Amino acid sequence: MSDAVDRFPSLNSVQHLYLRELSEPRDNSLRIVVQEAVSNRAKAALLEIPGSPGKSFEGESWPIESTDSCRIFVLQWQRYVAYLVTEEGVGSCGNYDDELFTGKLLRLYSKSHMLDHVARDTGGHFEPLHHYKLVCLNHLVDVVSTNPPDMQEIAGSGSELAPAII
Repeated sequence: MSDAVDRFPSLNSVQHLYLRELSEPRDNSLRIVVQEAVSNRAKAALLEIPGSPGKSFEGESWPIESTDSCRIFVLQWQRYVAYLVTEEGVGSCGNYDDELFTGKLLRLYSKSHMLDHVARDTGGHFEPLHHYKLVCLNHLVDVVSTNPPDMQEIAGSGSELAPAII
């Protein structure tokens, strides 16, 4: 099962992701666009001094954002069984010690609460179900499907590389 996630090493190698778009191009298909984000050290953050309004200092922090060199990843499922988008702040608060997955920012679960829910509350599946999770800075996106997504990687505008289909 890790082979499916191993197909996407460049996606799992980035520091952070932002969810940029989620759409259903046609019935029961799903298209997700995420963009790489990095600690932009070119923009040192001004930190406000607590209890001293208007007073700040330049600290050892940088904004996490997408820059011109950041890549875009387009994932497309031709068919899905279910998907769930959760705001990252509340989606990271549960107890998930009993779940098993491989991958970092694109995870593939062999055991998860989402798989349990879908197996319990849906039916008529003739192929094994797979649970993918995109871990973004602003959202968590869970997708259950019978097949892995197709992925297109688009180089950042600051790069000379042409888009590549993966």
